[in-house]
Amino acid sequence: MWFKNLKVFRLAPSWSISLDSLASALEKHAYRPGNSLEMQNLGWVPPFENSGLAYALQGQIFLSLRAEKKLLPATVINQFARARAQEIEEQQGFKPGRKQMKEIKEQITDELLPKAFSVYRDTRVWIDTKNRWLVVDAAAAAKSDEVLGMLAKSIDPFPVLQLYVEQSPASSMTNWLIQDEPPAGFSVDQDTELRSTSESRAAVRYLRQSIDIDDVRKHVQAGKQCTRLALTWADRVSFVLTDGLDIKRVAPLDVLKENQDLVSRNEADQLDSDLALMTGELSRLLDDLVGALGGEKKMA
Repeated sequence: MWFKNLKVFRLAPSWSISLDSLASALEKHAYRPGNSLEMQNLGWVPPFENSGLAYALQGQIFLSLRAEKKLLPATVINQFARARAQEIEEQQGFKPGRKQMKEIKEQITDELLPKAFSVYRDTRVWIDTKNRWLVVDAAAAAKSDEVLGMLAKSIDPFPVLQLYVEQSPASSMTNWLIQDEPPAGFSVDQDTELRSTSESRAAVRYLRQSIDIDDVRKHVQAGKQCTRLALTWADRVSFVLTDGLDIKRVAPLDVLKENQDLVSRNEADQLDSDLALMTGELSRLLDDLVGALGGEKKMA
């Protein structure tokens, strides 16, 4: 249920939309199975079973973008293209040139696509209308870019802004390690990466091992900065912060799980309870994290 990787954006201050209007906008770009000649197909799907395209709960909205991609490896295309090129060479008496080979590969691709298998990937989106966060559950920028692209197609005006903070995450994480003093409410865990700012991009990683302050200082003197740091917030949520302000490997800790287990709920209420817990905790974590990085930078 919990989002595992957070790509965090801001909602435009003036943006507002009713749930019905949002659902109608998404419906225009709802997922429909692609035709046989499309390598990739994108569209909105219900984020939860038996829900609409937009699921709302106490000011929180959830969406899900489905990506359908045909499995057609280049090695397969090349194998069939070589066989076709051999036939053409026998017919015309000379090997196909570069332009003709390109045309052969395109023809082979069109012929094989209807027979190719499809793989599906759903990317979840959380819109916090109260605190004006938009969060994509994605580890890779390409996946969040897909979501932002489809939101731009679906919603006019486009409501999403980049999140900027006053202090560089890399500089801040490096200082937290050097001073052995994480920001209030946070503690440093055992995974750390320091990377050189020079062209070499040399890196040292500590996995499931704490880094000694003296080692940090040596690496910093050698021109490295902290680019990944495992942290725990309020003894409630663990995560890894990157120099690009991505939040990875998000996990609720036992204290949250125990509190949930104490309350008996029927199946119909369990989803809402889980979502309320996640959004409440993560919205506070984001506020505290932005504060620890000097606050949000206002762009002109």
